[in-house]
Order: sequence, then C-alpha cells, then structure tokens
Amino acid sequence: MAQREIRTEDIAQAVAQMSQDANFFLPEDVLDAIKKAVGTEESPLGKATLEKILENAAIAAKERVPLCQDCGLAVILVRLGQDVHITGGGLYAAIEEGVKKGYADGYLRKSMVQHPFSSRTNTKTNCPAVIHTEIVPGDKLTIILMPKGGGSENMSRLAMLSPAQGRRGVVDFVVKAVDEAGSNPCPPVIVGVGIGGTAEKASLLAKEALLRPLGQSNADPEVADLEKELFQKINSLGIGPQGFGGSTTALAVQVEVFPAHIASLPVAVNILCHSARHKEVTL
Repeated sequence: MAQREIRTEDIAQAVAQMSQDANFFLPEDVLDAIKKAVGTEESPLGKATLEKILENAAIAAKERVPLCQDCGLAVILVRLGQDVHITGGGLYAAIEEGVKKGYADGYLRKSMVQHPFSSRTNTKTNCPAVIHTEIVPGDKLTIILMPKGGGSENMSRLAMLSPAQGRRGVVDFVVKAVDEAGSNPCPPVIVGVGIGGTAEKASLLAKEALLRPLGQSNADPEVADLEKELFQKINSLGIGPQGFGGSTTALAVQVEVFPAHIASLPVAVNILCHSARHKEVTL
C-alpha cells in the first residue's frame, strides 16, 4: 500500500485550532452531564454552583474566551497510521508549532516552566508539550489535545498494590485519592483510573480513560461494574460541586485495564476538573 503524505503545516494549523477550541468550548457530553447533575444534585448550593458552571461555559463559548484561567499543559495523544508519511519537517515539531500559535493567537495563558525544581522560568510558549504516540494500522493521523490544568493534575496518584489487595484494594485507593483531593481539582470531576501494566502504563491508561464519552461504560462487564461502584462511593463523599458539599463530586468514573505481571497490581488515578477540555482531529 502506498504511503499517504500529510504536511507538517496542516498538522500545525490543526493543533493551533484545537488549542483554542478546547479552551473555549466544553464538549457536549460534559455539558449534558452537568445539566443532568443540576436535576439530581441534593444541595441547593451545589445546584446553584452547577448552574454557574453552565453559565460560565456559555459565556466562554459565546465570547471565545477561556473556560478557566488555567489554560493547561498541552497533553497530546497521537495515533499515527503506519502508512502515513509526514512531509515538510518533524511530526513533534509541527505539533509544538501548533501549540505555540494556538496559545499565542488565542491569548491563552502559558504555564510551562523550565527547571521546575529551581528557577521555574516560564518558556512563554506553553511548550514543550507532553506527547504520547501510538502506531496504528491505516493511513490516517489522529491527534487528541487535552489541556491539563495544574489543580487537577496535581491530584494524580499511583499505587503499586500487591495482588492480594485485589478489587477491594483498588476501590479503597481510588476513593481515598478523590477524598484527599477534596476541592483542589475543582469538582465535579471526571475520574480516570488505569489498572495493570507497569507504573507508566497504568498512568497513561488513567489519562486515556478520561477521553471516553461520558456515560459510556467499559465494554467489559466486570470493569463496568467496578466503575459503577466507584462512582457511587465517590459521590457519597459529600465533597460536591467546587467543594461546597453535595451529591455531585464526580460526573463520571472511567476505568481502563491492561494485563499485569503476576507479582504486580499497578493502579493510577488521573482527574479532570469540570472544565473537562479535549479536542480531536483526524487528518
């Protein structure tokens, strides 16, 4: 099969547009989940907070301004078809050029700093991006952009449980992680959970879990049952919208699973705030 050429300038332009759209527009599934939560939230203050979140989203979309002042670190997931040939330069350089242009033209806050352990000097471009690449069959290039805010990313957790801890250990760890996070990740949140593989695989699975449409359970019935239990327990914590109390701490809990070593049970938690921003394009 002949290779299909994709130009780096097209990649950069697509990423620039996504950088702005992701920061200006909440996905429809997230908006629908928040609207549903307004009808089920038990706390009057929690309900009013959810209504304010929807109002904020409407203003951001209408005026093309950021949903949140934290415009996020650019997390990029690339699915590169093995029959694609990138022309005009490097793939990663094109993606980062798009991030730079999108954040500059959209007047989005740049949050990346060099030497995070010392000088913490702002790069002034929101680069480098964090890029994960998967080689897949076909002649398409899919790019997913997730602007990840510091408040939610800081609540990430990883545990290398013993296999003997099993499902109960997983449930206890995930619920404790959300409970300890409290209001820091700006609930209502989406909780991504990765189970299995290695430490880095579980962490990536947790992030990828956040991209599944809300309300779509895992195809494995056993995993779907785990998602349901976690969702119920997390919403019983009483943290509520923005930490003001209530029955809506999470809009969804989404779990991805990968086989693990016989001696290991890695579990990772990654959280998205209510500004659950992500965009996808296929070239």
